[in-house]
Amino acid sequence: MTDLIKINDKLSIAGQIEIEDFATLAGLGYKAVINNRPEGEEASQPASAEEAEAATNAGMAYAHIPVTGPSISELDVRGLQAVLANTDGPVLAHCRSGTRSLNLFAIGEVLDGRMNREDLPAFGAEHGIDMRMADGWLARNGR
Repeated sequence: MTDLIKINDKLSIAGQIEIEDFATLAGLGYKAVINNRPEGEEASQPASAEEAEAATNAGMAYAHIPVTGPSISELDVRGLQAVLANTDGPVLAHCRSGTRSLNLFAIGEVLDGRMNREDLPAFGAEHGIDMRMADGWLARNGR
C-alpha cells in the first residue's frame, strides 16, 4: 500500500490505492475513502465503481470527488468537507500523489477561517505536499 500521510485525527491522504488496500484500510480503522482522481486518468488505476465495491465489501463509505487542479470548484471542496463531517471515524482521501486531496482540504480550511492563506506553504511543507494549487485557487476566486 502507498504511504498514508495523517493530516489530523479525521483525515489522512495518500497516492493511488489498490483494490486490495481497502480491507487493510478498514482494519486500520478507516471508515470512508474519498477518490479525488478523474475516471481513467491512468490506465492502471482502478475504476471508481471498483473502488466503491471494494469499500462496501470492507464496510466503508466511498465518495468519488474527481478533480484536476484547474477544475476544482467550491462544490468539490464542500463535498470533501461533507464526507469528513458525516463520517464517524477517520477518512482517507487519495489521488495520484495526495496533492489534490490535501489542496482540497486546505482550500476549505482557508474558506472557513480555520487557516490563513499565508500559512499554506508551511502547512504543505509539514506534510511534504506543494500547496500552490490551493493558493492559486484562492487567488483566482478572490479569497
